[in-house]
Amino acid sequence: MDLENDPAFPLHRRGKIEIRPTVRIRDGAGLALAYTPGVARVSEAIAQRKDLAYDYTWKSNTVLVVSDGTAVLGLGDIGPEAALPVMEGKALLFKEFGGVDAVPICLDTTDTEEIIETIVRIAPAFGGVNLEDISAPRCFEIEDGLQERLDIPIFHDDQHGTAIVVIAALESAARLTGRELNGLRVVVSGAGAAGVAVTNMLLAAGVKDVCVADSQGLLCADRQTLTGVKADLVARTNPRGVCGSIEAGLEGADVFIGVSAGQVPESAIAGMADDAIIFALANPTPEVDPAVAGKYAAVVATGRSDFPNQINNVLAFPGVFRGALDVRATRITTGMQMAAADALSELVGDAVAADYIVPSVFDRKVAPYVADAVAAAARQEGVARL
Repeated sequence: MDLENDPAFPLHRRGKIEIRPTVRIRDGAGLALAYTPGVARVSEAIAQRKDLAYDYTWKSNTVLVVSDGTAVLGLGDIGPEAALPVMEGKALLFKEFGGVDAVPICLDTTDTEEIIETIVRIAPAFGGVNLEDISAPRCFEIEDGLQERLDIPIFHDDQHGTAIVVIAALESAARLTGRELNGLRVVVSGAGAAGVAVTNMLLAAGVKDVCVADSQGLLCADRQTLTGVKADLVARTNPRGVCGSIEAGLEGADVFIGVSAGQVPESAIAGMADDAIIFALANPTPEVDPAVAGKYAAVVATGRSDFPNQINNVLAFPGVFRGALDVRATRITTGMQMAAADALSELVGDAVAADYIVPSVFDRKVAPYVADAVAAAARQEGVARL
């Protein structure tokens, strides 16, 4: 570890974010308005009408970013202190791309109920909660538990941010290759947080033939020991009842979506349908080498920035929260997520190409366009307060 010569370390010194005032105090009159006695009048008003906190505090534009450090990037369970640079980075991206203020909090507990209770207790100060880098299956329980108890959006980005961008990319890739989503045969490698969310959104988008694989092979009815989330997936996927290795599922498949670290052999990719679509999203080593995938696939995407078609969550979460906050949504629904995915694909539009199925993360039209779509969907689904 070269702390002196690695350029990442100077950039992170003293952190990547800070808190700045939105008003200036230059005299006694200003102090009396910003703090006592003027602030007391604002507090009294909020005590009588709690919704006024959205108008007279930072609540309407501030998200809590929370991790317990158990599933950080591809590093795994590295603890809350080591997770903090990533959470700071998330807060930076919220502000840079969506104009949303975000506060990074890393919790020194991995107990599901303790995490839920802690977030519930500090939630009144925030307009939404972005869960990050929490291992499965606890991430599902935490998200569900929080949404049951809070009336603000709860969004586990490792699940839903990934799924939104994957669906957007798939819509573009299907259009490019002359396919319809409901006719695709899709294999998802990974039954963790991202794999489950991607599969759920594939089904919501109309894909009928989805197989999911974990480290032991395809999830199918013959695997009697499956419980919880995986058992639920079996009940809703794999309509042809394919069992065995992931190679068996890929035979003749149109789409491979990798959200795990498991490597897939070239022989399995070679057995896919003509003009296949391969999203190998593991970082830093994709499940399928992009050069190998390119020999057989019409479209290849990865999670890396040094290849075309990067599936990057920053395309989704800033705009999703921007739209949800703008209408004071009580939650982020599947419909709002689908609206975000559709918006990203629409931005690509007729410019779609084998190396351009999602917009650039630096396209400043992305977050506002996604935000508008999400806000409209929130109103349509009855979860907007404005």
